[in-house]
Amino acid sequence: MSAREVRSRCHDRAGGVASTVVAPVITRADIVVGLTDLGLSAGDRAMVHSSLSSFGRVEGGAPTVIGALMDVLTDEGLLLMPSFNHFVPFKRGQCGYYSPAEARTFNGTIPETFRRMSGVWRSLSPTHPFAAWGRQAEGLLCRHHLTLTMGSDSPLGRLGQEGGYGLFLGTDYTTNTYKHVVETTLNAPCLGHRTEELPVVLPSGETLKLRTWSYRESGCPISDPNDPVDTEMAAQGLHRRARIGRAIVTLFRLVDCFEVLSAMFAHGHGGHPPCCECRIRAWASPHQVESDWDAEGQCLLPWSPSRDVPPMAYRRP
Repeated sequence: MSAREVRSRCHDRAGGVASTVVAPVITRADIVVGLTDLGLSAGDRAMVHSSLSSFGRVEGGAPTVIGALMDVLTDEGLLLMPSFNHFVPFKRGQCGYYSPAEARTFNGTIPETFRRMSGVWRSLSPTHPFAAWGRQAEGLLCRHHLTLTMGSDSPLGRLGQEGGYGLFLGTDYTTNTYKHVVETTLNAPCLGHRTEELPVVLPSGETLKLRTWSYRESGCPISDPNDPVDTEMAAQGLHRRARIGRAIVTLFRLVDCFEVLSAMFAHGHGGHPPCCECRIRAWASPHQVESDWDAEGQCLLPWSPSRDVPPMAYRRP
């Protein structure tokens, strides 16, 4: 048996051995080749959603996948991942604050491993921080707490404007955070704009209350399922798809996804109404406050306490 194979014994219902299956072990080199063949190259900037288990067995686990992404993009490119806590630290019985050094992410093993790696930056959004590595990573993240959580000036919004990619490693459009950039940019009524205020531990150790969005009270029937967006993107030839190990991987330009989702939100889709007619609204929360965002000027209102907070991000030592 080679170093890159794992043998597993499959049993029939009677308990006897039915067969011996040889399953490949995915290496860093395998992932590099797969990503390169898909179209990623040095200097590219990509937002990655991932499932480690989707690959099958990966030699070295999550660090191998991250290392392969870094090999392909290089430090002249940029690797962005979600490191969202999804409000968990603020639930009853939890710590009650967000610390970029401590708070785990609930986006999977790969993002959790990534945000803990030396030299990786993390933004200060109380509930939906991003983690980034590569050229201008700090600059991409440092204003996240001073703008809309998923607006055009958020890290992901800016990545789209810069020609960045979306990359699914064993996931699909149900995990596509970029849909929220489109929703926020189009002023979808289901998301609150900086309407929750929560404690954040700054890199200096000081604790301040910073703002985040209010999420919707129920799912979006257009953008939350995979099939509507996947079907439209495929029909227009706007994504590329391949397989690395057992994982189906999908690559697309964020700007293309913006155009597809914008049309779906504007006109409705699959019998569902357009955003302007949708009755789904942002949830009610004990942390809810009046928005400090000037929608017309696309900036903080003059009275916002956040005007006194400088741009900053946390860098893992």
